[in-house]
Amino acid sequence: MVLSRFGSATARSPGLLAGVAVFVLAVSQASAESLRASYALSIIGVPIGNADAAASIEPGGYKIDIGLRLSGLAALVTKAKGAATANGAIANSAVLPNAYANTTANANETRTVRMGLNAGTVRAVDISPPFLDMNERVPVTQAHKTSILDPVSALVMSVPAGQPLVGQAACDRTIPVYDGLVRFNVSLFYKGMRNVHAKGYAGPVSVCSARYTPISGYKLDSQSTRYMAENRDMEVWLAPMAQAHVVVPYYIKIGTKQGSLVIQAVDFHLGERRAQNN
Repeated sequence: MVLSRFGSATARSPGLLAGVAVFVLAVSQASAESLRASYALSIIGVPIGNADAAASIEPGGYKIDIGLRLSGLAALVTKAKGAATANGAIANSAVLPNAYANTTANANETRTVRMGLNAGTVRAVDISPPFLDMNERVPVTQAHKTSILDPVSALVMSVPAGQPLVGQAACDRTIPVYDGLVRFNVSLFYKGMRNVHAKGYAGPVSVCSARYTPISGYKLDSQSTRYMAENRDMEVWLAPMAQAHVVVPYYIKIGTKQGSLVIQAVDFHLGERRAQNN
């Protein structure tokens, strides 16, 4: 979730694309909730790209697809783009990923990360081409790859049954994320609520402050990692999906050395449909 040098960082960090993008949800044997969303990316108010998402969520599982493309002045500097996908199960208010894939590309290279999981425990990771600086990074242990979320699955946040979808229960959590290279935590803290309006959605969202804590997989001399660990200028707004009883990002702000990166929903369509019988 660090974008101070967006183009090169996208290629280096497999989770970055997924950290700044968003998604859509649907399908079950009964009813399923869906979200179709588009987000505008800007830095210090200057448009730099967009993210689109398509995903489905049902009582027992989810699937999310994300696309990201830089545009305008950012595209002149680096032609970064990418796509990510994840799927898994939802049980006892827990999101349990089974598979994750992410492809990022810029003018210099294309890299693909594939990760297989079993209910949130990493079973296999394939990175092509591999990173050549692994001996310079803090080792990722097997314990660091247990009970984790991939960067895409981390965007779907289950709220305990009986708790309101807008309020403290939506925000207060620590999200353990592993992107195939770097293991980190994102901690959210409730700040309040506000009403928002975008094409397809008007209503309340929970406002959360965010903190980044590196765990492993990062370079000890990484200035960007140090900057993010000390960053107090991060915020996310979470919109409720009532049928699925989850919340998802509507707005993300990340302070960078160049100014605030903002990921803002411009289309945010919630829906419900009957699943089709096979």
